[in-house]
Amino acid sequence: MLAALGRRSVGITELFGHLGHFVADTLRAVPDVRTWGRQIFPMMRRIGVDSLPIALFIAAFTGIVLALLASYTVTAAVPLYFVGALVGKTTMLELGPVLTGLALAGRVGANIAAELGSMRVTEQVDALETLAYDPHAYLVLPRVMAGTLMFPIIVAFAMATAIFMGWVAATTLLPITTAEFLRGLRLFYVPFDVTFGLIKSASFGFVITMIGCFLGLNTRGGAEGVGDATTRTVVYSAEMILVLDAYWAITLLRP
Repeated sequence: MLAALGRRSVGITELFGHLGHFVADTLRAVPDVRTWGRQIFPMMRRIGVDSLPIALFIAAFTGIVLALLASYTVTAAVPLYFVGALVGKTTMLELGPVLTGLALAGRVGANIAAELGSMRVTEQVDALETLAYDPHAYLVLPRVMAGTLMFPIIVAFAMATAIFMGWVAATTLLPITTAEFLRGLRLFYVPFDVTFGLIKSASFGFVITMIGCFLGLNTRGGAEGVGDATTRTVVYSAEMILVLDAYWAITLLRP
């Protein structure tokens, strides 16, 4: 048992060491603008624009459910316009960034890991190195930068959609008017709420794309290895989203 624990500890330490070298190699590739500059806009479209439908779909139903849950939670002693406050605060601070990040961990992270893993096992990455292309500048940096830049934009649209659908559900299914919903929405709103959600989403985008690139480029073992890298990317990304969610709450929201 002690031997197994030791091997596991050494394996985890080696993993973090490889990840540190991977991040350092990616940072060293930043000056190579001619290589990654041509790739970043197509990646922003793939990661950002193509991910909007699933993000907005999740946000729409999240807003509806939040409005109904808020009305269920509010008692007779609490005014019904608090539904707007609960929908707005919950969407901007927590559910908008986190649910969108978890969904995109599956769509974006798994896609990156599968694509780069397939390139690794079919020796396309080795071919790039033979042609004097830096894989970190050509494959990693555009994806990481696109994810970091586009995730806040996706989350901003998701927040707006969730609040809009919460308003629709509240005014349609509940005895609350538009004026009352807007009163509750403005009641506890501060501009930092949106800033906090966008900061979290940018960190989620960085982590998801970095994990996908790291595991994809370190894939071994053919098709089975690609599947394993894809699965681990989704799992690790979800775990890191929750860790970062707690970190930002402790760092930025603690009184």
